[in-house]
Amino acid sequence: MPTIGRFGAVGCAMVTPFDEEGGLDVEAAVALARWLCAHGNDFLVLAGTTGEAPVLSDSEKVDLWRAVVESVTVPVVAGTSTYDTAHSVHLSKAARAAGAAGILAVTPYYSRPPQSGLEAHFRAVHEAADGLPVLLYDIPVRTGRKLAADTIVRLARDEIIVGVKDAAADPAATAALLVEAPDGFEVYSGNDGDTLPLLAVGAVGTISVESHWAGELVSEMISAFHKGDVDHAREVNSRLIASHRFQSSDASPNPIPAKAMMRVLGHSVGECRLPLGPAPEGLEAEARRVLDEMNG
Repeated sequence: MPTIGRFGAVGCAMVTPFDEEGGLDVEAAVALARWLCAHGNDFLVLAGTTGEAPVLSDSEKVDLWRAVVESVTVPVVAGTSTYDTAHSVHLSKAARAAGAAGILAVTPYYSRPPQSGLEAHFRAVHEAADGLPVLLYDIPVRTGRKLAADTIVRLARDEIIVGVKDAAADPAATAALLVEAPDGFEVYSGNDGDTLPLLAVGAVGTISVESHWAGELVSEMISAFHKGDVDHAREVNSRLIASHRFQSSDASPNPIPAKAMMRVLGHSVGECRLPLGPAPEGLEAEARRVLDEMNG
């Protein structure tokens, strides 16, 4: 029987709710977090890409982490890494103090550091986490730098990291990585459309955007696969194809569609802050069509 990840099988990369003036809405965040936990999510990831981490202040992140940690019984993983190692160290210490169960550390972006710099960065985050498990977040389409497999394996063997959120969109490379990684190393899908393929090569679960609105279906798919019912897992995945396509586009990059979907479902999440900005006209109508197709 395949192993379920230490945090669970389905983690939601939660949007960060804002009020009508664009301020952090902690009350809405707590309400959303509780709802997500009741609808198929085993753990939550806060202040990641979908949570608009680049436009949150440090104090907003800490307030968000602390409020949600105190309001739910599932693990809360904090997105603490930036392009600046010293800042990432500071945020990782703050997340630990706020009660986070783990750290999500994205590849430093924009500066395109060498693998040696990336490795030193993650070692610094691990030290600052002071015992919290650290997941790498490999998403080269956003960061501009791919984590090399040997860098990941070295960090895993030295017990600096426990796994990776894999958004590199290369299941064959992930399969090869898992051959070299030590026992207990965990891969979580970082792209909803890649979850089923990554399960096939050894992923333990997903850190998902669509689990905002399809958490039960994502959980059902993963459970079916782990029970050996691949046909049912494929059937569920087919129901989610429109959801996968909805999540991001040039006109509406993630998390603009995710927030539109949650507004359609009645959650007070507000619009995205600039530079993402508000949803274009028609996106909420598209969200309704996706829900109809998914649940039809």
